[in-house]
Amino acid sequence: MFTGIIEDIGEISNLKEELDNLHITVKSKVTSELKIDQSVAHNGVCLTVVAIENDKYTVTAIKETLDKTNLNTLNIGDKVNLERAMKLGDRLDGHIVQGHVDQTGVCTNVEEANGSWIFTFSYDFDLNKNLTIEKGSITVNGTSLTVVNSKKDSFSVAIIPYTYEHTNFNTFKKGTLINLEFDVLGKYVAKLTSL
Repeated sequence: MFTGIIEDIGEISNLKEELDNLHITVKSKVTSELKIDQSVAHNGVCLTVVAIENDKYTVTAIKETLDKTNLNTLNIGDKVNLERAMKLGDRLDGHIVQGHVDQTGVCTNVEEANGSWIFTFSYDFDLNKNLTIEKGSITVNGTSLTVVNSKKDSFSVAIIPYTYEHTNFNTFKKGTLINLEFDVLGKYVAKLTSL
């Protein structure tokens, strides 16, 4: 369980393919606090730490994960949003995030708004019938955000300078592939109303 509040921006230091799996090594300032078997969200994707060495750790993404997320587009040197799993009793500063990406989306516009930024994303509504609602929660690359300008297959988010500087949003441009996790409560309501 995660909150969508990004702790660090990690840097991809190695990528190693093994059969259908991808071993991803990340350099991060939180590495010294990690242990083997711990869950860490990478651009919103929950992965298990399998190795630690100095200031780097390794996780493994299987084919299912690579097929449904943007992790298969990573290159050495890329920046990823990182969040360790929530501790029981911590404040829930963002919203309930599972670390289970529903689908990828595409950045369709970045607009500077006199001290903040408006990012617009499109996604395939027909893929799993998830939707956004105005002022509802959405997770983009693991970052908990509030939806503005909600439409059937697109939405926008307003990004404050702190979030822009402390996440990989500052690398987004038109065409950037991102991970989306829709609000878990909204997914349950949508499922119940479709029965």
